[in-house]
Amino acid sequence: MARPPALKLAEVLAEIRMSPSAFYRLRARGEAPRMIKLPNGELRCRRADLDAWWEACERDTPVWR
Repeated sequence: MARPPALKLAEVLAEIRMSPSAFYRLRARGEAPRMIKLPNGELRCRRADLDAWWEACERDTPVWR
């Protein structure tokens, strides 16, 4: 069975609507989605890891009333 392709960094940034600099700040604090660093230095993110990160963000966001 073929593995689902991992998302490129540009695809992740477009989906979460974030600038590269803001993303790298999150990553430095350990708050970004889990990324895979390829031997050529490029970053990839598995769909499951991005979805899990989104769910964690939603869970940790307070509900305003």
